[in-house]
Amino acid sequence: MILGRPRNEDMQLRPIKYPWAYDLYNQAVANTWFPHEIALGEDLDDWKKMTDDERYAVSFLMSFFNPSELIVNRTLALGVYPYIKAPEAHLYLAKQMWEEANHCQAFEYVLETFPLDKEKIYQQHLITPSIKAKEDWISNFLAKMDERLDIETIEGKRDFVRNLVAYNIVMEGIWFYSGFMVALSFRQRKQLRNFGSMIDWVLRDESLHLKFGINLILTILEENPEIVDEGFGEEIKNIIITGVEMETAYNKDMFPRGILGLNADYVNQYVRYVADRRLEELGFEPHFHDTNPAKWMASATDTLELVNFFESQNTSYEVNARANKENKDEGEKEVV
Repeated sequence: MILGRPRNEDMQLRPIKYPWAYDLYNQAVANTWFPHEIALGEDLDDWKKMTDDERYAVSFLMSFFNPSELIVNRTLALGVYPYIKAPEAHLYLAKQMWEEANHCQAFEYVLETFPLDKEKIYQQHLITPSIKAKEDWISNFLAKMDERLDIETIEGKRDFVRNLVAYNIVMEGIWFYSGFMVALSFRQRKQLRNFGSMIDWVLRDESLHLKFGINLILTILEENPEIVDEGFGEEIKNIIITGVEMETAYNKDMFPRGILGLNADYVNQYVRYVADRRLEELGFEPHFHDTNPAKWMASATDTLELVNFFESQNTSYEVNARANKENKDEGEKEVV
């Protein structure tokens, strides 16, 4: 089983029991990049021409993204890694933790380059209720993942899955994707092109993070069927719905007046659309039934091999590593 406290006999990489984890590790290594490879300074001319509301949206986004990568890193180190036995999964988690640190450095690079009020941004996540609510919510799940957690019990295994769903499905798979869409919308309007390229690279990493988390959740559920009942399933669904409600409040704070082509209602429709895709991957029916308002979020952007995980359910619980090549919406495939 993949879930449990690792012991000495779990310290050999081969034979590999979970090829999907090792494949994702190798993809992650191949994806390695560094923030200062991107010429962010070229975006400063765009910054000068942007409206106050547009600059505010970027600033507000950074106030969430900047600490969030380290929150995920802490969750991986304290709430996931200690409870996984497979060495190949440990390899991937180690690379993911490096990537979260690299993303933190990338967003610090944004703060170094753009004329933003850095001290205000550093404090904003602590004093803005909608951001603080999201961080406190994630921290509450992590708080249960300490040395007292008995991973051998049904409730201990359920706590592990609850934490996985909160940080991976909600935080990385919904909240982050909402922010990526906002950031990339500036490039849609011919603004902040290099910032958009940075987000592309972050998004490529996060697509693998999400794939790993989904594979891990489904593998745990397959190997531990005793933890699954109707009540637990409904609880997992409600975790995702609660995450959407918090993101809705956050986006209203980001766009108090809206900007050209983008407002809170638009972003929150995208959030609900993405949340339904996450629910479907976990075996639930859609809850919100919203259409995608941002069809331009597709692999036709300059992101390489972004993945739509929800084209089909893989019964081996391995998500395909390559993007599905089927044509959708005039040849573009949505990134959700």
